[in-house]
Amino acid sequence: MFEEASTWHYAVAFVLFLILGAFGHICRAVFNSLPDRLSDKPMLDLLISDGYDMNDHLLRTEYDDAGYYRLDSWRNFRNAALGCGVAGIAIMLLSDRASGMVAYGIDTGFAWLWDLLLYRLQAVRSL
Repeated sequence: MFEEASTWHYAVAFVLFLILGAFGHICRAVFNSLPDRLSDKPMLDLLISDGYDMNDHLLRTEYDDAGYYRLDSWRNFRNAALGCGVAGIAIMLLSDRASGMVAYGIDTGFAWLWDLLLYRLQAVRSL
């Protein structure tokens, strides 16, 4: 049903996954109503807080003084974007169906954008 993904599909998908990771970083920082860290002791935060886990401890995620995830931290942005990008490419490499579906979505998206461009050019010519 789906065609195989070629190398350029992986490059475009990696960029799209990076953008998705950046969006996830923004959502985690802006829409988080409760602080992730409740104390200065990491082991206590692992037990008490729902948003602070071992992954945050290993990646050295930065938080502000109140314990909230920092939006303006380049380390947090890098961790979120690269984590999503690497995970997306790993899933594409491990699953033929997932890579075919992503390739189909990219091809369909580019075809839609090309048709939209032609439609707009035709509308401009008709003026």
